[in-house]
Amino acid sequence: MTAPRTPTTAEELRGVGLRVTAARVALLETVRDGDHLGVEAIATGVRGRVGHISLQAVYEALHALTTAGLVRRIEPPGSPARFEGRVGDNHHHLVCRSCGAVVDVDCAVGHAPCLTASDDRGFAIDEAEVIYWGLCPDCSTARST
Repeated sequence: MTAPRTPTTAEELRGVGLRVTAARVALLETVRDGDHLGVEAIATGVRGRVGHISLQAVYEALHALTTAGLVRRIEPPGSPARFEGRVGDNHHHLVCRSCGAVVDVDCAVGHAPCLTASDDRGFAIDEAEVIYWGLCPDCSTARST
């Protein structure tokens, strides 16, 4: 038995009804290769792959990819928006109060129990966003010395 083939980035874009462009492919790959990147870092990564791209084009592509569910936008309070390629699993984030590093953390018990609110007030809840705040290991060590 052969392992299932992973779809190409172009196939993923087509699969969600988006037109395949070099910029969209480069952008999606940059986000997936990065680590909770901001728009400027994404633009730099895309430019390194395909040459010039305007910041407006990056914003427009990020909006399309986020709407299509290929990219997730997170906005920790007091921080600019960041983007990641890990989607569809309702994971959460740890944010360093000192340096702003953001890392993924799975749901506390391994699945999405936080989708059950104590009182949903009539909402059809489909996502929960949890951000844990603290100091990353580097900042914690620096502070203790």
